[in-house]
Amino acid sequence: MNTESLAALFKTLSEPVRLRITYLLLEKGELCVCDLVDTLELSQSVVSRHLAYLRNNGLVATRREGVWIHYRVVDDCCGALFEHIRQCGAENSEMQSDLAKLATVKQPCC
Repeated sequence: MNTESLAALFKTLSEPVRLRITYLLLEKGELCVCDLVDTLELSQSVVSRHLAYLRNNGLVATRREGVWIHYRVVDDCCGALFEHIRQCGAENSEMQSDLAKLATVKQPCC
């Protein structure tokens, strides 16, 4: 990875909402936008914009199922960095709160 790519990676993860989304995807494997909207209590447009940023920078991939788009972390992208995010997330109260909220989402929308 060259210096510019590395800087772009850290810029992508420097935004708190994108970091929270990345953590949830790392923990749950695959989520759709509605799951993230309900969990993060943000508008669909805000969540979609952050997901697009993550996707455009190669950190997440998508899978379409009918009208729903599911997002997942690109596994081979940054393994050690993602593991560090998981470890930090386990000790971060906001990220743990997000994970708990996600568990209470009654019915997946998709």
